[in-house]
Amino acid sequence: LVGGDSPSSGRVEIRDGNQWKTVCDSDLGPKAADMVCRDLQFGAALSVPGAAHFGEGVGPMWDRELQCVGNESFLFSCPRGSPRDQPCTHTNAAGVTCTQFRLVNGSTRCEGRVEVQVLGTWGTLCASHWDLSDAHVLCHHLNCGFAESIPGGGHFERATGPIWRDSFHCDGTEAHLGQCPVTALGASPCSHENNAAVICSGPADYASLRLVGGGSRCDGRVEIFQHGTWGRVLDDQWDEQEANVVCRQLQCGEAEIAYNPTKPERGMGPVGLRGVRCAGHEINLTLCNTSLPESAPVVGIAVDMRVACWGDRQVRLVNGPGRCAGRVEIYYRGSWGTVCDDGWDLPDATVVCRQLGCGGAVEAVGSTRFGAGSGQIWLDGVNCSGAEAALWDCPAGPWGQHDCGHKEDAGVVCSEFMALRLENSDGCSGRLQVFYNGTWGSVCSNSMTPKAVSLACKELGCGDRGYLETRLPYGRVSGLAWLDRVECGERNSSFWQCPSAPWDPQSCEDLRDEIHITCNGNFELPGHQHLPISCSLSLPSPDREKIRAVGGENGCSGRVEVWHRGSWGTVCDDSWDMQDANVTCRQLGCGPAVSALDEAAFGEGTGPIWLEQVECQGTELSLQDCWARPGDSGACRHKEDAAVHCLGEQQGWDPSQGYWQGAREGIFPTGGRVSLPVIICIILGALLCLLLALLAGQVRSARAGRRGSERPWEPFPEAVYEEIGYSPAWEKQVKFSRSGGVGPSWGAHLPGSSPS
Repeated sequence: LVGGDSPSSGRVEIRDGNQWKTVCDSDLGPKAADMVCRDLQFGAALSVPGAAHFGEGVGPMWDRELQCVGNESFLFSCPRGSPRDQPCTHTNAAGVTCTQFRLVNGSTRCEGRVEVQVLGTWGTLCASHWDLSDAHVLCHHLNCGFAESIPGGGHFERATGPIWRDSFHCDGTEAHLGQCPVTALGASPCSHENNAAVICSGPADYASLRLVGGGSRCDGRVEIFQHGTWGRVLDDQWDEQEANVVCRQLQCGEAEIAYNPTKPERGMGPVGLRGVRCAGHEINLTLCNTSLPESAPVVGIAVDMRVACWGDRQVRLVNGPGRCAGRVEIYYRGSWGTVCDDGWDLPDATVVCRQLGCGGAVEAVGSTRFGAGSGQIWLDGVNCSGAEAALWDCPAGPWGQHDCGHKEDAGVVCSEFMALRLENSDGCSGRLQVFYNGTWGSVCSNSMTPKAVSLACKELGCGDRGYLETRLPYGRVSGLAWLDRVECGERNSSFWQCPSAPWDPQSCEDLRDEIHITCNGNFELPGHQHLPISCSLSLPSPDREKIRAVGGENGCSGRVEVWHRGSWGTVCDDSWDMQDANVTCRQLGCGPAVSALDEAAFGEGTGPIWLEQVECQGTELSLQDCWARPGDSGACRHKEDAAVHCLGEQQGWDPSQGYWQGAREGIFPTGGRVSLPVIICIILGALLCLLLALLAGQVRSARAGRRGSERPWEPFPEAVYEEIGYSPAWEKQVKFSRSGGVGPSWGAHLPGSSPS
């Protein structure tokens, strides 16, 4: 493979005698591409781009089609076609990108120990978070059917070499492992006694079945593999007996429901079977009565068959700030539904967190903390002991029977939920902290690379670059210090993918070892040439850019209210989403948002509705920097008041106390560091005071001179007063083309304000 960005991708060239020849894209099909990858000791082919995707070659072209069937040991064992009549040019050079996963030491190519290639080196994968969903995705990608089991220990012999601690978090529907979320941060050491492994069902052969178009491999439209192709299964009297045979053959348990898919869900390909009649005890669909000829009449219209098996049940967390926090939803009978929060407690949440590989439960939440769901409410009155393997193993009311509305949807926050924040931050600089196991802790600086700082800034929505601050105070760390030796490399695209030392609440003890960073997003944001210097970034004025959360347990959750023209007003929930909530929480000094809530989740407000249709990008420092419409159109009512639930504890302006929290020990927030905007504000304020003093002196001198020259009978001239005022009007710049297009700009102002 030549011309790719790694050894596993590039233009395909074959050595023929003493010459390298470029393969034409019309001569390299998917099975031949798989053989190319296996011959080079990679996994299966991930993609087969043509049209010289990896650049044009030089020299002669390979002139025969590679007619591989998939069971060959080497590429040169594949049959070859006749020489082509029309020559192929280098503009049609074939390329291949191979997956960097493979199975080794198995008796077939579809079982073995899982190995991953990282920067050209193969190593085994740690099994600490390896589960059947991950294994299903790998088996499917390797054209090996589905995962039958994931044996542990040294089932496929003890390996040598590196062990990769990456954890994949697949839901089972991904095309390959590269599409699954990956984490490595804080992973514990792993030994070769704990290598990931899988036994797949094997490549599709005659009469293999699959379910397509559903939410899992155990739900969907039935297809059968015959004569090298997949065909539809049609029937007019499909019932639970046939469905049970299908589910058992796929190792998905018993059938929960058998039904006809809607018209848009029906297949369009060839027909494999039609008119199947089963007794229900068969182990294979082909053992049922399938002798019905295609021309035989049927009672009704034969259509595609769909089945949902017991094994299609899944659980997920949605609308949260991360993989391990959110609203609980269950996949049952082909559709997702929620769980009612009646009696919802920590043992129930513990089962969900463990089922998802998210550790233990930190909090069991209800009352739509993570927003209201839609569709079915599948479970009510859940009463787990905490030891169950799955949520549906817990005592509960019958499926689909409840007395709840979606305002009572249950949610969880698990111990493996992670988030970043900058403590003592004026926006995009401060002490870097990570949320883990329900608490915030510092990140230590040993082995910290510029790449790690850049990924942290990116995760925080503060640009894509940053730097470490070096002038740090002496002393001991107060509180937890969760992480050390975060070593991000070029292959990492997320802060959570970076390897590090294991989670340890005492990773460092000296304050000088804590990480303090400044990101470039503090000075330059999308849509802005430069961030205007504003003293309100660190010391908000009581009369401008005020924001609060009302009705929650603390200042970090509640109905969003903003201060304008001397009064508090609410924000309409039209288009209110997590990006808007993240900006609000950051402005409140409360870390990242957990959820963006609508429909007056914390009760209806009173007074004006100042803003509607807020549209933040997520990188803004305050809600005032986001695009929005003034709320005087009358389109919104207080039943649509927006709200937020933030993760952290508030560190910001306290309206009831009249000071910036953290300022009791000095003018600036704790930490002993003064940010650049504050320094500039101090300098500009001093210069302004000096200038005003000089002007006042000149005015007094002029007045004294004039009084000395006036006649005693002339009336004393009126005093001239000059008022230097500041209007707290809130301006919004409305840009019709937010993606960089050219167009007119208009100013949108809150009622009673004027453009500056």
